[in-house]
Amino acid sequence: MKNIFLMLCGIILLSSELCAQERFIDDVFKEVDESTHTYFEKENETLQLDVYQPQGDNEEARPLLLYVHGGGFSGGRRDTDGIKKFCRRMAAKGYVVASMSYTLVMKGQSFSCEQPAPNKIETFKLTGQDINRATHFMLKEKDKFKIASDKVVLLGSSAGAEAILHAGYWSDTRKDESGQIISDDFSYAGLISMAGALVSLDWISKESAIPTQLFHGTCDNLVPYGVAPHHYCQVSDPGYLPLYGGNAIAERLKVLGKPYYLVTACQGKHEWAGKPLHNNTSEMTDFLYHDVLSDKQRQLHVYFDTGQDACPDNYPEFNFCAD
Repeated sequence: MKNIFLMLCGIILLSSELCAQERFIDDVFKEVDESTHTYFEKENETLQLDVYQPQGDNEEARPLLLYVHGGGFSGGRRDTDGIKKFCRRMAAKGYVVASMSYTLVMKGQSFSCEQPAPNKIETFKLTGQDINRATHFMLKEKDKFKIASDKVVLLGSSAGAEAILHAGYWSDTRKDESGQIISDDFSYAGLISMAGALVSLDWISKESAIPTQLFHGTCDNLVPYGVAPHHYCQVSDPGYLPLYGGNAIAERLKVLGKPYYLVTACQGKHEWAGKPLHNNTSEMTDFLYHDVLSDKQRQLHVYFDTGQDACPDNYPEFNFCAD
């Protein structure tokens, strides 16, 4: 009799734990289905994306997370072990997750100070167009994938972060020589940038502002945390291009009274393009649940003391990292 009582208690406890789990916060699904799809073909190149869906999910309209990998626009893959693990983890919370490939415009080339600035800007635009093509494909198939068309969030690392910011904010990425890629009326529900930056803050207005989460290290030597040249190039370099990084974008949104969630890594370097995928999913989940899905309109700034060496002398100092 005692064993039966303990068994019943165990069942009740397990049931209460399952009931306590909350979609989009907890891992409510044990299994994830994966499939690969072609979203665009151009110039003998086939562009594909991998879709991760929670198995056995009955919801008909689910948020979509579209991830864009890094690699200096010359390399990288959509299906590394780390990316696959991240996509499965987020799908287990109830999201539809897609990880996309895109044309590697800079393949075989440098994206540093010897690469002329106009080529860099064109690369941002071309990759942003691919992102909007992938979004268009997923929305066209929204019934198949059970996607809510007003809950599409872009995530990107390094080059991918630069690309998603431009795809979200630069209108030139919404069309190409063939016409409109995605409607000008469409707006992304959120952006998650891991060490990304924009060419211009003028694209961010009260009308165009998107809830944005920004992970960035203050000592990032490739993509500036504040306002600085890309790769810290000199004015005389062909690749001299001032960019607006995580802190600058957050300040812009702050002035406009729009939601942002800035995660600053004091003395952190460019490794913060990849760290959040593995170490900061709780911050991502918090942002997605409260600022994208629940529209809390928060303005948050949290920071981590990495314990690393101070930035070089030519880097700006930030008071919140002084201690």
